[in-house]
Amino acid sequence: MGKWLKSTECVQFDVAERVVRITLNRPDKRNAINGVLLRELREALLEADDLKSVNVIVLRGAGKDFCAGYDLVTTYSDRAAEQVDPGEYRGTVRSFDDDCWSMERQAETVNLMADVHKPIIAQVHGNCLAGGTDLALACDMVLAADNARIGFPATRANGSPPAHMWFYHVGPQWAKRLLLSGDSLTGRDAAKIGLVMDAVPADELDAEVAELARRLSFVDADLLSANKRIVNLGLELAGARTLQRLAVENDARAHQSQGPRRAQFKADMDAAGLKEALKRRDEPFGDGMIKLRARGE
Repeated sequence: MGKWLKSTECVQFDVAERVVRITLNRPDKRNAINGVLLRELREALLEADDLKSVNVIVLRGAGKDFCAGYDLVTTYSDRAAEQVDPGEYRGTVRSFDDDCWSMERQAETVNLMADVHKPIIAQVHGNCLAGGTDLALACDMVLAADNARIGFPATRANGSPPAHMWFYHVGPQWAKRLLLSGDSLTGRDAAKIGLVMDAVPADELDAEVAELARRLSFVDADLLSANKRIVNLGLELAGARTLQRLAVENDARAHQSQGPRRAQFKADMDAAGLKEALKRRDEPFGDGMIKLRARGE
């Protein structure tokens, strides 16, 4: 190895006892996704897959959150600049196809997680929202803190998930319940409906993930790969890879919306900044949390 046994700008890479821990490392930005983070995450995943000393990958976030979504400040400011000077390259968001092109490039990193031969465990704590769910739900298994917050509130005014594993984890009714409202679930309730594999107290999450990774790591990498790939082939037979392409196109279509709430969000961004725009977007939804009833209630 050599080039990746070190931290980079947005990703930390640590190898020990057949397990690599890839840590999203923008804690001051709640690990929000930007172009640099995506590029470095892609390289880290490929490096982990190449390493003979690694059998299992853990994806986690530094600081208080797993990942709070895409860095909207960067996204919107970049797009505003592109309207003035679109430059010589594709990716400037001026049309439906430009938007698809840009998001397809972003989706390459998310889709890579299924193609990586080694199992990937998502270790979710704090906020796992919007683009953060794109990353977590693309992993092979998701373990969450029981007080984690998981959802896609951006569907209220900003678009639709450009990566879509929701249907495959929870089925059509819960996928619609979550995406049509933008409401979120705690990790505990997410485990009840199958959105994550299991949830544990936050102070036990590190140990729980470490033990699962340890157990998997004793299996030869080629056997892990064989078993991961047959399950993923089942997902492909159920249309999962095709749906990822359609999810990007559907998100681009949603971005073309001229509806009042989307227009208001853009106006609030320009006038008051991201924090105030998010506050105004989410105010009608209260705390925005789905609370599952215990059986018998």
